[in-house]
Amino acid sequence: MGNLISSLILPSIVNGGRNLYNFRSTLCFSANTIATQIEALNKNSTSVRRNPRKYDRFDNIDDALALFDKMIDKYPKPSIAEFNELLASLVRMKHYAVVVSMYTQLESFGVSSNVYSFNILVNCFCRSGRIDFGLSLLGKMLKLGVEPNVVTFSTLINGLCKQSKLVQAVSLFDEMVEKGYQPHLIAYNTILNGLCKFGDTDRAVSFLSMMRERGFEPDIVAYGTVIDCLCKNGLLKEALDLFSELKVKGNKPDIIIYSCLIYAMCNLGRQKEITMLLNEMVDNNISLDILTYNILIDAYCKKGMISEALDTVDTMRKQDIEPDVVTYNILVDMYCKEGMVSKAEDIVDTMRKQCMEPDIVSYNTLIYGHCLQNKMDKARRVFQLMIQNGCTPDMHSYNTMINGYCKAKRLDKAMELFHEISRTGLTPNTVTYTILMQGMCQLRRVSAACELLREMLVSGQVPSPVTYLILLDGFCKSGKVKEAVKVFQAMRNGGLELDIIFYNILIDGMCKAGHIEVAERMFNELSIKGLKPTVYTYNIMMNGLCKEGLPDEAYQLFRSMGDNDCLPDSISYNVMIQGFFRNSSTSKATELLAEMVDKGFSADFCTATLYVNYIFSVLVDLP
Repeated sequence: MGNLISSLILPSIVNGGRNLYNFRSTLCFSANTIATQIEALNKNSTSVRRNPRKYDRFDNIDDALALFDKMIDKYPKPSIAEFNELLASLVRMKHYAVVVSMYTQLESFGVSSNVYSFNILVNCFCRSGRIDFGLSLLGKMLKLGVEPNVVTFSTLINGLCKQSKLVQAVSLFDEMVEKGYQPHLIAYNTILNGLCKFGDTDRAVSFLSMMRERGFEPDIVAYGTVIDCLCKNGLLKEALDLFSELKVKGNKPDIIIYSCLIYAMCNLGRQKEITMLLNEMVDNNISLDILTYNILIDAYCKKGMISEALDTVDTMRKQDIEPDVVTYNILVDMYCKEGMVSKAEDIVDTMRKQCMEPDIVSYNTLIYGHCLQNKMDKARRVFQLMIQNGCTPDMHSYNTMINGYCKAKRLDKAMELFHEISRTGLTPNTVTYTILMQGMCQLRRVSAACELLREMLVSGQVPSPVTYLILLDGFCKSGKVKEAVKVFQAMRNGGLELDIIFYNILIDGMCKAGHIEVAERMFNELSIKGLKPTVYTYNIMMNGLCKEGLPDEAYQLFRSMGDNDCLPDSISYNVMIQGFFRNSSTSKATELLAEMVDKGFSADFCTATLYVNYIFSVLVDLP
């Protein structure tokens, strides 16, 4: 049936943090951009005509606190405008808790707040992740008769988006409009950014159109946000349509928008269009920078187009743009994934010759490359070299090494590294424990994995669903189905949302342990739990029924697959054919074999062997 659990250990387990250069975040018009715009708007709103940047000189919290104490002691006290300037300077220094404390003192001294001071406080709460306090402050403003302004709403909308509360953000935006407030372009861009963050491309495009209908012409940030979102979701045609619209309206795309499109085109192999876009950039006097070249090189590498990637590096050099650490790391990653680790090491040597010291990404990638080839001694040498060269390993470095040792079934070495982590000042994370538990379960040391889980919980690390999947699978593969059921029930009682993969593991375990009735009961309960069996689920059950001498029941299940919009695959046919042969239903087996061939599926080795044996037995019985 194949090793299910190996497909469950997501690439993030060993690749967490391996992204060499997060182009997507670089290309995104993120919430940080919006927050910066709001802060600038806030700064303009709180400035006064007299001494507009009086407190910008502060870079020390003690000086600001001393001045605040002096201002509080004055009689009469300075105006709220002056206090606002001081509070705003502290916000720029990111001392949000101090601002909240000062605001409380101002209230106790009877200094009346205005909309600007409230906006500063709302901003502090939002930046501290306490959007609930920010929203309650909006109610307080209304109660005190202080009219919120567009900055108040924009700040709260941005705070909600950053907390992934997009529905509330849109609701607040609509309320803002209904109450007659004219949204600033920043508020529109904030909502757009939130929609794009959640990949809601349809609503993002509609929202862009709504902006125009309301008389707000989207700016380069708005267009760029949606174009980037469309590119991320593989909707290149729609992104290009928006790109054309942007140019028709007289806006000049910047290098980031071009880079978004180029990256998407690279992923789709649209080489001619990339060339056209690059030429357009040149015509518009937009010079390709290191970021754009790295995007091209990275896309070529991900497609395995090594010669094209290297040609791009040469082109870049001809433009007097030298590769940076990111460029080299992209190439190192490509060679490691292609199994050419010696070439990757040559790239690292080239970096050194260019007086460019490899960074932690370079070393981690090389370590990963050696681990992929099960060359753990070489991986260890790179790990030690990394330390010798003053590059401190991070948790990803340790997790990669531990995972390599576990896959090589050298659990003792993995545990040595695990115990070494605490001496470095680092803390093992969920990934570390999960990798080790998987290694233990693969060696049938499930009790040790349970002990490690207890240690993990004591350390304050929260197990992920994958952690539980590994433990569940470990018990099942060790034939300890009672323990597996206890783990399953504990997960369900603990509120963990169990998807079909959890059920597949337990059903498979029950079938292999000969508890076919329990497996059938669990299979029949899937619809009650709101789950749909997958083709893998059906294959497990059919295989289990056939092994228990119930091929006819298995065949009924086989024919019912279409009722759940789940068509049989090659494995389904092979399981059923083998089941019929092994239960002496040879005529049914040969009929199904013919049907399988008509469907374009092939017999596997076991099915072919059984069929050959059947033909041989027929020939022997001939007179």
